[in-house]
Amino acid sequence: MLEFTLNGAAVALDVPGEVPGDASLLHVLRGPLGLSGPRFGCGAEQCGCCMVLVDGEPACSCALAASAVGGRAVVTVEGLGTAAAPHPLQAAFLAEQAGQCGWCLPGILVSAAALLAANPDPDDGAIRRALDPHLCRCGSHNRIVRAVERAARAMRGGGAA
Repeated sequence: MLEFTLNGAAVALDVPGEVPGDASLLHVLRGPLGLSGPRFGCGAEQCGCCMVLVDGEPACSCALAASAVGGRAVVTVEGLGTAAAPHPLQAAFLAEQAGQCGWCLPGILVSAAALLAANPDPDDGAIRRALDPHLCRCGSHNRIVRAVERAARAMRGGGAA
């Protein structure tokens, strides 16, 4: 039995036909738990599409054994906000039109959320370093950085996202 907290809710999961520890966290999130936010990109921790937060820290779920999150807190992009109440990052990404195809954005959003939780006033360099593990094939990097800056201002009370 694999037990952890996912997006604020307790999860107890028995993966039939598999040993949960043998499955990647990404497999468990997308398969039995039915989430579509974390994405498979490279499978080798090189693109960031599968990024989630584990105890508040960004982690690639494609190569992380599901058993490694037992007793821990996992947050995916689905746990950041809702359509009715988006996280300031989600609102800022929409306002800045920071995505094109969107494949990379769930991982980028959770990494940016971790950055802003640790540093509410990051400079351009800090944002770029935090997002460096993420590949965006569409070339939206400048808009993504602007969106993170916009969300940081909004979260500090300096205007709408």
